[in-house]
Amino acid sequence: MELQKNMVLVDQAYQTKEEAIRSTGQLLVDAGCVEPDYIEAMIERNKLVSVYMGNFIAIPHGTDDAKKFVKKSGISVVQVPSGVQFGKDDTDDVAMLLFGIAGVENEHLEILQKIALFCSDVENVVKLADAKTSEEIIRLLQEVK
Repeated sequence: MELQKNMVLVDQAYQTKEEAIRSTGQLLVDAGCVEPDYIEAMIERNKLVSVYMGNFIAIPHGTDDAKKFVKKSGISVVQVPSGVQFGKDDTDDVAMLLFGIAGVENEHLEILQKIALFCSDVENVVKLADAKTSEEIIRLLQEVK
């Protein structure tokens, strides 16, 4: 599975984490990866367990029950240079990059593993957060071996 240009948004801003999660989910809906109900499952997942992963990254995805809404695997990327708050106050858990995930069986795990490896180095996250185009984000993520 490869990242598609229509699945990457750059220079976005959101007031709440719910808005940001909905945006990542809508990209998945628009690409035909999931049914609209999957977005609500992404919000629910974050209520159960935060999808914030550290290093300014959040990985919204649906609950286990939402697998029935997945039509095909896909990953969306939303860049939020000013950050969006995933923690309880203004200093905790700010995400500058959100990776929306929908997977049939285990198809999404390889790219998710690459993203996790790449983003474990905060310098790489800064490169993604500073990228000016969706093509640049895709190129940076494709460089991961």
